Amino acid sequence: QVQLLESGGGLVQAGDSLRLSCAASGGTFSMYAMGWFRQAPGKEREFVATVTWSSLSTDYADSVKGRFTISRDNTKNTLYLQMNSLKPEDTALYYCAARRAGTSRSPNAYNYWGQGTQVTVSS
Repeated sequence: QVQLLESGGGLVQAGDSLRLSCAASGGTFSMYAMGWFRQAPGKEREFVATVTWSSLSTDYADSVKGRFTISRDNTKNTLYLQMNSLKPEDTALYYCAARRAGTSRSPNAYNYWGQGTQVTVSS
């Protein structure tokens, strides 16, 4: 059982950068595969990026590849998402998720979720 809390969202202009954080508690953080997902109004929740427990393997959606970087610090029980060159289409509620298994691109595979942090990118 793990609790997740996202932070770092905000309102920015196209081309700006943001760094999201996800603080975990209540579980053995290093043993969880972690992911970032996002959901815009009227759309389904979609995969953004994942990282394994060892941080040796990462996976990115084509829409963010080259612009976003996922990372984790197991000593601080924290997951990060560095977002550069933000576009209006990145506007969404961003969620942190965890599962005690390998990574997956499917939101349905994850057992634990944070409440989300809003990212809004203006043109």
